[in-house]
Amino acid sequence: MPTLRLRDREFRPGEFAVMAVVNRTPDSFYDQGRTFGFDAALAAVGEAVRSGADIVDIGGVKAGPGDIVDADEEIRRVVDLVRAMRETHPDLVISVDTWRAEVGEAVAQAGADLLNDTWGGPDPGLAEVAAKHGIGLVCAHAGGVTPRTRPHRIAYDDVVADVISHTLRLAERAVRAGVREDAILIDPAHDFGKNTWHSLEVGRRLSEMVATGWPVLVAVSNKDFVGEVLGGLPVAERHAGSLATLAVSAWQGARVFRVHDAASARTALAAVERLRRG
Repeated sequence: MPTLRLRDREFRPGEFAVMAVVNRTPDSFYDQGRTFGFDAALAAVGEAVRSGADIVDIGGVKAGPGDIVDADEEIRRVVDLVRAMRETHPDLVISVDTWRAEVGEAVAQAGADLLNDTWGGPDPGLAEVAAKHGIGLVCAHAGGVTPRTRPHRIAYDDVVADVISHTLRLAERAVRAGVREDAILIDPAHDFGKNTWHSLEVGRRLSEMVATGWPVLVAVSNKDFVGEVLGGLPVAERHAGSLATLAVSAWQGARVFRVHDAASARTALAAVERLRRG
């Protein structure tokens, strides 16, 4: 498996990287706007770094349905924060969660190192932006749904085969566009274009994605499928289930973990690493 290189960091095969989430949105499903304000968001970045985050992922648009946020507003929410992060934490790997090429261009100019496209590549220009600036790209699977929509009765003959086929096509498209191979990750995107059964199937068979050789990112923290499989738990009660799912993903070979609690994730991953070493 290749070494993943982002900014000046190298993440070798067998090493785990924690990606902390900081949302500059007023309607985040997780924190309900706690880090929407600029000062609160920058403080959350600092706390994530102190808690052991290797990467901090900034989001300017709520993933699920909600108020319309156009590209100009998304840029307004994230660019100044990325610029301040770059000044405050010069060695930090900065990721931005966006599917829009114009947003990618703005944050790349501000100092971002990774473009995290959780919606499965609806804008081919995003890969071109990553190539132009020599930064990384996350290639995810969302079942072809429109960003920020929930599919109705979506079905797959084999969800894992569909995930692998789509993410590999995106990774290959990115390479053709000029993105460095050692800066590309693939992500099954649990709950995106998937129901709970699909997300669980992806989780059970994650090793099949790992076997492709591309570094695998997983984002399972406090997701709906975690709450549903545990009897309908609300977001505030999904922490233990999130850590269990993270550990199963790590055991199968996932390498980057997008989480809301960097400290707990770091502890869980350390346990997996020691168990795996015997």
